[in-house]
Amino acid sequence: MDRVTAVALFARIVESGSFSKAAAEFGITQPTATKAVAAMEQRLGARLLHRTTRGVSPTEVGALYYERCKAIASEIEAADNLASLMQRGVVAGTLRISTSVAFGRRVLVPLAMRYMRGHPELTVDLSFEDRYVNMVEQGIDLAIRMGRLADSTLGARYLGRNPWVMVAAPAYLKARGTPKAPKELSQHACLIYSTVQGDDRWMLTGPDGQEQVVPVRGPLRSNNLSAVLAAAREGLGVAVLPWYVARESVADGAVKPLLERYTLPTQEIHAVYPSPKLVPSKVNSFIEHLKGAMEGAWWERGV
Repeated sequence: MDRVTAVALFARIVESGSFSKAAAEFGITQPTATKAVAAMEQRLGARLLHRTTRGVSPTEVGALYYERCKAIASEIEAADNLASLMQRGVVAGTLRISTSVAFGRRVLVPLAMRYMRGHPELTVDLSFEDRYVNMVEQGIDLAIRMGRLADSTLGARYLGRNPWVMVAAPAYLKARGTPKAPKELSQHACLIYSTVQGDDRWMLTGPDGQEQVVPVRGPLRSNNLSAVLAAAREGLGVAVLPWYVARESVADGAVKPLLERYTLPTQEIHAVYPSPKLVPSKVNSFIEHLKGAMEGAWWERGV
């Protein structure tokens, strides 16, 4: 194995904590990966990894060596991307993207398909997770995240806003009445998305700028937006949903927006990547594609 490949392999072994995972990514066997690292240790005269039944971790020397290997791998990828753009003007390779289930299915998939048609030499690897994903550990190039970002060493770019809307089915409103003020929600069956928006305490801002926090309860609580939407369409109660989830159901009349003079909290949408330095051209190019599609009130017109 050449030294450049060995350097990249070693970096992925450290990041994933596994010979087998890194070997699979490089299309080689685990024994081949083990021999490559052993050869590196012999050449350097230093032990780079601690090996246990639970995985591998770098030694003190190995951790320092990993930082240099990571920098080298980034420089090589940046050089490859630059050469590709200069020689052929195309985006190529594999772009690994992570996002939430609902946003991925309803927004990112159509945008990715459109992008892929214009970049036939690019392979896209999409993963949908509603939990936090360690980008470095899982080899993710780009993640789409909602809400304010915590301080970190990750790179990030703002893409747009994710507003929410309160809805209910006409049949429910006919049976239970239409709430005219936030305080009336306590008398209604509310369908609770248990991940954001205060869980069972909904916050609304009135036209005077005053915030009101209303405790709610109802027949359904779920961490899945599609489940909450389905229950709302069936007339089981009032739901608070991202506009991109509710848009089609509002358009076809299955649900109606409520308390439209009030606003719900709006999330920021960011594209996040492992490092703000030496960002690969495939990542920058796809981010620009997303920004173009998510300008203005994108949730109203769809993507």
